[in-house]
Amino acid sequence: MAENKHTEHVHHIDPYSPEFETMVPTGMVKFFRTCVIWQFIRFIIINIKMLVVVQKSHH
Repeated sequence: MAENKHTEHVHHIDPYSPEFETMVPTGMVKFFRTCVIWQFIRFIIINIKMLVVVQKSHH
């Protein structure tokens, strides 16, 4: 079956093959994902942003 000209550039890669190349988190990324203090700070920042959006919608 002939490939469509729009999809002939797409190459299917099997998962877990050497070409798959999944991203491996760096040490800093692992730290930020597991640091409870950083997660709490991000939680506060996201909540403040949501409050700002809600406040804007009420005006």
